Amino acid sequence: MNRIDQRFAALKEQGRTALIPYITAGDPAPAHTVGFMHALVEAGADIIELGVPFSDPMADGPVIQKACERALAHGTRLADVFAMVREFRRDDAETPVVLMGYLNPIERFGYQRFADEAAEAGVDGVLAVDMPPEEADEIAPLFKARGLQAIFLVAPTTSRSRAATICDHGEGYLYYVSLKGVTGAATLDVDAVDRQLGGLRELTRLPLCVGFGIRDGATAAAVGRVADGVIVGSALVSRIAEGAEAPEAIPDALKRVLGEMRQALDA
Repeated sequence: MNRIDQRFAALKEQGRTALIPYITAGDPAPAHTVGFMHALVEAGADIIELGVPFSDPMADGPVIQKACERALAHGTRLADVFAMVREFRRDDAETPVVLMGYLNPIERFGYQRFADEAAEAGVDGVLAVDMPPEEADEIAPLFKARGLQAIFLVAPTTSRSRAATICDHGEGYLYYVSLKGVTGAATLDVDAVDRQLGGLRELTRLPLCVGFGIRDGATAAAVGRVADGVIVGSALVSRIAEGAEAPEAIPDALKRVLGEMRQALDA
């Protein structure tokens, strides 16, 4: 069983909501990423989404766009991201790691090579924002053969028929985008999220995890009451940007932000 499935099964048994932080690999410099990942686990992360830097992150707002710029300025590439996961796995063989990014770097790397190296490094799932399930016919079998789960997004504007198609192809968990717009966007409407998740639960048994708009313990707790998982990105990446000149202090800042959310969810 994939580590993602194992983690959600354990959380369900415990009656707990998954906390899934996102950071961009290589931000503010590659040497710090693995330490940040361990800090997130110490603060209560159940799954880590590790962003693959890309020059045109169309679904991301300015916070994550600038994180990609900082990472790319240091030359962070896919091979470096795999090296980070391998290093993380030396001390943590249990926490699931999902690579999140865009299809272009994967295509340039080569689908089979990507799948081989991701599995060898210890990656558990892949979420390519701009890869719809209809266009995953070539890469999805490569993932499945290597135990990698293909994770997909559903937005508030997604039609029911298309959501059904996405649910049929998805694995691991479904990433529900709570807001129209880019990451780091405006205030979310938890009641609207609840209604949308209710419709999705009629289509799939996958865990439903909500991202975009999770800023603090209060919003995490509110979303956690209606979702199986809470995904937080910009709130953490902002702390990394603020501490870029003194990166040794960033792990504690990440622990404070994520720890507050963990406590709120568990309460």
